[in-house]
Amino acid sequence: MAKANMDPKKCPMPVQDPEVRNQNFSEVALGYTAEMAVNEAKRCLQCKHRPCVQGCPVNVQIPEFISLIAEEDFEGAYQKILETNSFPAVCGRVCPQETQCEGRCVRGIKHEPVGIGRLERFVADYHRENVSAKTEEIPSNGHKVACIGSGPASLSCAGDLAKQGYDVTVFEAFHIPGGVLVYGIPEFRLPKDIVQLEIDQLNDLGVEVMTNMVIGRVLSIDELLNDMGFEAVFIGSGAGLPNFMGIEGENLVGVYSANEYLTRANLMKAYRTDYSTPIRLGHKVAVIGGGNVAMDAARTAKRLGAEEVSIVYRRSREEMPARVEEVEHAEEEGIIFHNLCNPIAYEGNEKGEINKMICIRMELGEPDESGRRRPMPIEGSHFETEVDTVIVAVGTSPNPLIKATTRGLETNRWGCIVADENGQTSREGVFAGGDIVTGAATVINAMGAGKVAAASIDRYILSKAAEA
Repeated sequence: MAKANMDPKKCPMPVQDPEVRNQNFSEVALGYTAEMAVNEAKRCLQCKHRPCVQGCPVNVQIPEFISLIAEEDFEGAYQKILETNSFPAVCGRVCPQETQCEGRCVRGIKHEPVGIGRLERFVADYHRENVSAKTEEIPSNGHKVACIGSGPASLSCAGDLAKQGYDVTVFEAFHIPGGVLVYGIPEFRLPKDIVQLEIDQLNDLGVEVMTNMVIGRVLSIDELLNDMGFEAVFIGSGAGLPNFMGIEGENLVGVYSANEYLTRANLMKAYRTDYSTPIRLGHKVAVIGGGNVAMDAARTAKRLGAEEVSIVYRRSREEMPARVEEVEHAEEEGIIFHNLCNPIAYEGNEKGEINKMICIRMELGEPDESGRRRPMPIEGSHFETEVDTVIVAVGTSPNPLIKATTRGLETNRWGCIVADENGQTSREGVFAGGDIVTGAATVINAMGAGKVAAASIDRYILSKAAEA
């Protein structure tokens, strides 16, 4: 084992200058060099009890792949990750490592944890840039499975099943596969060509992806199971229905859901001059919310040319659910933060266009069910501010279409499909995982749910085959 590097801090990630990057959609983080990666890998203590692995929803063998990096076996490290995670280039960029693997790193008790996510990204990028070997298709085992949606849950499920020889077809409603990875996360955080390369690897395994297929409209789950020969269906269609606050003026021109705004920017390429995408660019933009989606929307608006972009969030900076790194990047790029504020109405001009936001100041009370202190309005603290665009990023819900068109599929009061710990729903042969079950969560948690469901589907189909 290489000699340990006892530097108390992570090797810094090279990034674009804030005043440059807030005017382009190129990736903000530039990635480690080989030398940086080896030095950071040597910070790992190779703990025997491996707490970092316990913090990973897909059980990546973290000490092993980091040890291989320290030995400069970068391709070996990539292959080690690939044993349990089909999308290391994606996860290395968008996983909340600080609350998962890195959050349990022993080095983080007194100093900064090992940069596990940065190392995962490094080996994935190394593989992409230096290795051209094509993934070999696995011989079919004669069983067919359908996956609905092509986001992280479905792609993870499809990949695991394909590796076991299942004939897997992924049905995607949009014209491009990738789900939230392509429509929800901006290019400057997750380049779309990287997502496509990960999907290409699934294609090489034999996974078929059918786009423009809205399940519940073009085909039903009953038709997939009864008429098309699929022995099981996995629902991983996410939670793409935007929530609004139900306040006056939300129907004014210039009030967007973050889903629509980001989809137009990401999937429909509003950031490119050679694309004609109707989107209100705005001069004074307010983004309502404090999560990663709010940060993505605000930073996108800045890049699209807005003169002033602000985040309006009803809790304090400390309660923001967004990753610390994303908040810091937004602040560096000139995004203004108005914490402990909440909009209560929007007003418009004679054309029906928003031109004013009315807010009230908040204070923090006792903790609510989430464990965070509940925001309470301060009486008489109303104030007005001029805006010409508002982007609402206060959460999402599952689209009710699949539930409405599928017999015997139980959902809860939030519209999420009810599934057990193995992904089994109330309908035999139908499994579900990711945001459609949990509500909006993280990419890596969705991938973990897809992996669990794949194992459950395998057991289900083999047991049915044994009974036949």
